[in-house]
Formats: sequence, C-alpha cells, structure tokens
Amino acid sequence: MDELKVRDIMQTEVVTVSPDTTVRLLAELLAEHKISGVPVIDGERVVVGMVSEADIIVQDADLHFPYYIQFLDSVIYLQSFGKFEERIRKAFGSKVAEVMSDQVVEISPDATVRQAATLMADKEVNRLPVVEEGRLVGIVTRHDIVQAIADSRA
Repeated sequence: MDELKVRDIMQTEVVTVSPDTTVRLLAELLAEHKISGVPVIDGERVVVGMVSEADIIVQDADLHFPYYIQFLDSVIYLQSFGKFEERIRKAFGSKVAEVMSDQVVEISPDATVRQAATLMADKEVNRLPVVEEGRLVGIVTRHDIVQAIADSRA
C-alpha cells in the first residue's frame, strides 16, 4: 500500500494575509477562524512569510533588556541582543510584514505525511504551507497529521 501523501490530508481552503494586513486585522482573523497562524502571501500566491499568535502576543509582553556585564570599556551581552532587537520590532509593528517570520518551511503536496511530520518536528513548526510550482495550494497542520495517524489506526 502506498504511503499517505500531504495532498491527501492538507487543507485547501487556507486563510491567508498579505504583508500589508494590519496586526489588528490579523488578530481578528485568527480569533474568528480559531487558528493559531497563517501564511503571508503576495499577489501571486507566493508564500513570503508565516505569522502566528506568538508574533502578536509579543505586543502585550514586557520587554526585558538583555542581561549584560560591563568590563573595562566594553559591554558584554549575556543573551542575544539580536533576539531583543527582533522583539522590539515585533512589539511595535503595526503591519504583518513587521511581525512575520520570513524563514518559511514549506512542503510539496507529493511529500509523504511521514516527511511532513519529520519536518515539523525537526524545524519546530506547527504548520507547513503546501507549495506547488512556487504557489500556495494548501496547508498542513499538526492536527492534520494527528488526525491522519488516528484514521490509519482505526
């Protein structure tokens, strides 16, 4: 028997946003559709980023300056200053482009469900945009994979 493919379990009705979408509208869409993240696409349906609840809640979180020590005339940061800069950018962003992650992990509809599960686990992502010929055709989430596992054991 052939292994189940991503195209067999992916959702083809995908909620998406553009880079120009406001963070407020993004929050409303996530709440309305009861989802935790969406692909960010351009006018050609090319995935240019991913944005999630985590990118939004930074706006209500307290910002903590990274710990540092001062030695002679130098400042040595004990935590990543880059991560702090990213949190500041997201905390004050008003458009999706300012808060999204542009490091997108994509998958082909012809990949196996096992490959999708492995990719999600290895890259620590909750959803994968499904891309064919450079365009978004669907999305597969952890829930979709868990459902496929449950169905295969029934």
